[in-house]
Amino acid sequence: MVEAFVSGDGHRACGICPSRRFPLGEFDVVERPSRECPFSPGDGHRYTLQGVPVCVHPEKVGLPPAPYKTDGVALLTDLALPADVAELDGYLRELVHGAAPGALELLIDLADREIRRAFPDVDATLALRRAFN
Repeated sequence: MVEAFVSGDGHRACGICPSRRFPLGEFDVVERPSRECPFSPGDGHRYTLQGVPVCVHPEKVGLPPAPYKTDGVALLTDLALPADVAELDGYLRELVHGAAPGALELLIDLADREIRRAFPDVDATLALRRAFN
């Protein structure tokens, strides 16, 4: 079995989903199958008319529909950590609870790095744990 790039318990993506073959951002996600992303009988996958792999079940990969690969749509917004450490917990809580589930792991890694850079005296792991409560 192919190892999924979209990982975690309960991975719901189809066996032929591009999320099982490519990292997030290396395929597009559309609302549902259409003529704009035909099925290829040669390999069993769907592609845009430009040949980009497509997932047709956004709810299963945890990403909203977007041309991630085709147009280079970013999976994450830029982090803008608050200047005051007292505002960090609220900012992180809003950030993680508003993230697309499929991009949450990437967001946590980015936030961890940025917290350590911006607030070297803060335990980034504990700050992120508090954000999920």
